[in-house]
Amino acid sequence: MARLENEFANINRKLSKPVYHRRNLFRGLHSFVSVLGLTDIGYVFTTLAMLVKSILFIGLINNDNATRFSLVKAFYSFSSSPPIDIYIFFSVIVLSLAFMSKGRNRLWFLFFCNSIFSLLLIIDLMYYRGYSSFVTPYLIGQTTNLDNLSSSIISMLRKVDLLFVLDLLFFLVIGLKYKTVYLKTQRAIYTSIILLIFSVSYIYYQHVQMDLKGNGHEMLFRVAWSPNQTMSNLSPLGYHAFDIYNYFKDSKDAKITSEEKELIKNWLIENKEKLPSNEYEGIFKGQNLIMIQVESLETSVINQKIDGQEITPNLNKLLDNSLYFSNFYEQVHNGSSSDADLMANTSVYPIRTGSTFFRFPNNSYNSLPKILREDGYNTLAIHPDKGSYWNWMPALKAMGFEKTMDEASFNTEEKIGLGISDGSYFKQIATIIPEQKQPFYDFMVTLTSHNPFDLPEKYRSLILSEDLDKTKLGGYFQSIRYTDEQIGIFLESLEKSGVLNNTVVVIYGDHTGVHKYYNDEVQKIQPQESWWLDDSKRIPLIIFHKGMNGREIPTTGGQIDTMPTIAYLMGINEERYSNTVFGRNLLNTKKDFAVLANRQYMGDAENSTEFEHHIKGIDISDLVIRKNYFKVAGYK
Repeated sequence: MARLENEFANINRKLSKPVYHRRNLFRGLHSFVSVLGLTDIGYVFTTLAMLVKSILFIGLINNDNATRFSLVKAFYSFSSSPPIDIYIFFSVIVLSLAFMSKGRNRLWFLFFCNSIFSLLLIIDLMYYRGYSSFVTPYLIGQTTNLDNLSSSIISMLRKVDLLFVLDLLFFLVIGLKYKTVYLKTQRAIYTSIILLIFSVSYIYYQHVQMDLKGNGHEMLFRVAWSPNQTMSNLSPLGYHAFDIYNYFKDSKDAKITSEEKELIKNWLIENKEKLPSNEYEGIFKGQNLIMIQVESLETSVINQKIDGQEITPNLNKLLDNSLYFSNFYEQVHNGSSSDADLMANTSVYPIRTGSTFFRFPNNSYNSLPKILREDGYNTLAIHPDKGSYWNWMPALKAMGFEKTMDEASFNTEEKIGLGISDGSYFKQIATIIPEQKQPFYDFMVTLTSHNPFDLPEKYRSLILSEDLDKTKLGGYFQSIRYTDEQIGIFLESLEKSGVLNNTVVVIYGDHTGVHKYYNDEVQKIQPQESWWLDDSKRIPLIIFHKGMNGREIPTTGGQIDTMPTIAYLMGINEERYSNTVFGRNLLNTKKDFAVLANRQYMGDAENSTEFEHHIKGIDISDLVIRKNYFKVAGYK
């Protein structure tokens, strides 16, 4: 009995020693840290690398067209700084699966995750530089757009993008050279489960606190007014996870509710302007209509010279007999040029996510071609590319065009960039138009002046300095000058055939050009002229008729206003379209504004109510398209 008491006494003395407690505390902390995966060097490195790259990404997209990093813009672009904890836990959700494997397999899994994440960020940056938005699941169904786009895609890369792959090289070299980094790692399924549950629970808790209870300045899971803010709130991984969730949610065939019908109807009624008619009403009634959508044509080059040479001499000449809208803005969104097709013919904003023509190609609209067909017009839509590009052919057919022609209808021996050269294209169309039964409405699109503006040397007619000619700006000047020349030849041919005597020609840009894609490079070119820096998002709208006196219309408007403005000139009674358009007649309005795709308000609003009404139009239009409202309303 005395011996047993001595043993207990020895144990008590050991337990009472500070060193023993410290050892147990250390072992406990080590176990806790191990459960969190913090003892795995590869896992910790990858987590931190993804965090750093996320911050780098946010600092790029919020600054200087995503070409230069700004730490200030990364943390202070919005009302609250990015929630770093959310960034980390979204990464942990994915990387926690690494503990399902051991040794070299874990190393390769971490490397794979980091590589895919880096690729996603680079693709997002490239897409953002061109379209001010990020890639979505809808783009998976748009692979037909990749034909001949390799040069355009590569041109969206920047040197700063290399920062997203440098850590991958370092990780690979260190991992393969120092095998102790991964050889001793063991499978730890319990670690994966704990990390996964904890991360998901934490993010859900923050969602409850910020989104449901409103305990915070910002919300996490919401589509903010700017995709940049949503990206900043959720992290790149969280943003795309949320986007995929919304993709599957929106893919369900949801029927429009009575409340939604009433919301749309009331907005459209409030949008009307009841003004007396003026001298422009019906001045082209019964005339033929040709609408030319020019690739990447921006207002900055109109009436401008480079080294004494007019960049757009033919368009400048047309202004003497045209209504020229000089404060006309691009409003395209994820659908790029196809959005311009949509707005010009329907006066409906494109959807907020993905391409309207890909997601909803068979929707019903009260469109310009439909209304003109009711008045006896023959309608034709022409593109110099494949009908599958942006899915334009089925979409324009559903929109109401009686006939469509793509590159299969032409001699395609000469191609430049994405499709038939503008020279060959216009030359062939010029022989088709005089044979058409009148009156007609022909909608056509050009392509040669598409980025990256690499016009063949034999067509570069402007004499520029060697240094300028090698830049994107010089290439843009040359490309636009070439297209301008082909438009001039085309109209001259129509003049000789007599068609131009009875025809209205509408010319506008689908979106801006060199400033849309390469504004960072334009800013650096020296020496330069002040007008080269015009990144105002303006595109020209020119309505030409040979018997008309020219006039500049300074009213602020956008692509959404094209259809009602043209309809007014063509003598179409406003009652036939006033209940279905989101734009307004720029020739008879008291309002001066345009809402860009990023919700930026250009012009002036009389009050906050009017401002909110105009901004809300983008979301109402999105609802109209997603629920196919016009079909429900009886517009087949």
